Parts: sequence; structure tokens; C-alpha cells
Amino acid sequence: MWRNVLAGLILGTGVTLVHAQSPQSSATPEAYQHSIEQWRAARVARLTAPDGWLSLTGLEWLQEGSNKVGSAADNDVVLQAGPAHLGVINLDKSGQLHITLADGSGATVDGKPAHEATLVDDAHVSGDASPTTVAFGTTNFYVIDRDGRKALRVKDAKASTREHFLGIDYFPIDPSWRIVADWVPFTPPHELQMGSVIGTIDTVKVPGKAVFTRDGHTYELLPYQEEPGGELFFVLADRTSGHETYGAARFLYAALPENGKVVLDFNKAYNPPCAFTSFATCPLAPPENRLDLRIAAGEKKYRGAH
Repeated sequence: MWRNVLAGLILGTGVTLVHAQSPQSSATPEAYQHSIEQWRAARVARLTAPDGWLSLTGLEWLQEGSNKVGSAADNDVVLQAGPAHLGVINLDKSGQLHITLADGSGATVDGKPAHEATLVDDAHVSGDASPTTVAFGTTNFYVIDRDGRKALRVKDAKASTREHFLGIDYFPIDPSWRIVADWVPFTPPHELQMGSVIGTIDTVKVPGKAVFTRDGHTYELLPYQEEPGGELFFVLADRTSGHETYGAARFLYAALPENGKVVLDFNKAYNPPCAFTSFATCPLAPPENRLDLRIAAGEKKYRGAH
């Protein structure tokens, strides 16, 4: 789930760039204000849901072979909550995972009682399926795969980060930060390497770039699509990063371009999960998407940052 970038990329297709249009919307200022407030409310609801990002309590890397899991200190993977000895996860040389649960653990696998099961990680699920989830009490975990490394992503509905959430601070809603940018497609798509906070690097395909002007200067941003045909996803940083906003990046989605234009509504720029928890694996804004521009819109730095 990485984001993309670019600001110095030279396009060799011979396309002539046109400066972005002034921000325009058919909504009244009151209606626009209300729409952003609704978007913010929905965003907070997702963030604070029992299984939202605030519920993360662990990112536990597995070793090849047997990994004893439980809340007792003698386990290989020590959980913050749950049975003292939940069971054993075996990771073989091919990357396959199998769990054997201890008698009386009370755990379920994908909602059903089980003694043992194969665990499918998030990189190897099919279609809309979810990774295999092991649940016990208010806690659950599933396996994530990052560059071939496997880890348990542990969530607890009673996580302190969720129960003591301090809310989100924002810049004032400013319609001038709803920018209609020019869309310059890349044919074929460019490839871009995206780093992450855990040191992994993913290569993503960039379908084009958004070009806009602000205060007489021209800027470019590169997105990628998390799913074929899906929305454009931007991972970006600016002059507020590390000061007024989270330093590593902020995220922004945009609808697919229409008639050579794409709307960048920076009032919807939001913090990645890593701004709230140290147990996430977020992408970093690449150098190409680090703008020499103060984007005074969207979410600010989280007051309760770890």
C-alpha cells in the first residue's frame, strides 16, 4: 500500500503542459464547508473503529521455524493481551504459515473455533478476500508480508491509542486549496520506487502526473493506483512537514482525471497510520513529491504522537 511521487521527472512524450485552472466548484461555500466536515467525520469514524488503525498494538516479525505466541514472557512473540500461551506459528522455508492453537486458548480462526489452520497473509489473498484472522477476547491478528518478511499485525479494540484518542487538528477549510490540476498521462506508465518506514522499497507504476500552479509557481505530483482502475493515490510532503504536519508524508486521494483535469483537494490531505502508531508500515513521500510549498490545508500533526 505505497504512494507515489514526482516533481523533477522529465516527460519525453512531447506533451505541452498547460497551467492548472483556478479552483472551481459548483457548490456554494456553505455546501463545500459541509462536505469537508462530513468527509472529516467519516475519516475519524474509520480511524477510531474497533478494528481501525488506532487499535494496533503490535507488529511482530516472525522467524523461520516455530514461533511460540502468547502474553507470557517466555514466548517468541509476546502479545500485550490474550492467553499466556496462545499457540505456535510455524513458518516454513517457502513462506507458508501454519498455526496450532493451545488447548483452552478460546481463539477462533476467521470467526470459527479451530485447533489448527493455515494462515494466508495479506499479500497472498485472492480477490476481495481478507488474510486469515486469529481472534481472542478483544484482540486479533493476521499476517502481513513485506518484501518476503512475515509479521503479525496485532489489533485490540481496547488499545490505549484508541481509548485515549485526542482527536485530529486541522487547518481551516480553505476552498482555494481545492485545485484543478492538469493531468499529463504517461504512456507507458513510469515506474517509481517507494520507500517505507520499515526500510522496504516497492516499485509502483505511475500513470501520469498532476501539474498545478500556486502563487505563480508550478508544481507536480505523481500518484499511483492501489487497484487497477482505482482512484489516484498521492503520498506527498511540503514545507509544513515535520513542523505543522506529520514529517514523513500525508496522503491524498483524487478521482480519475476527466477531460485532462484532476481535482486535488488538499483540504482532504490526511495523516498516514504511522502518525498515530508505531506499529504501521507506511510509505514515505519520495523526493519527487516533496514540494517547496506550504500546503496549509488538511490534517495537522497529531497531538498524541508516540
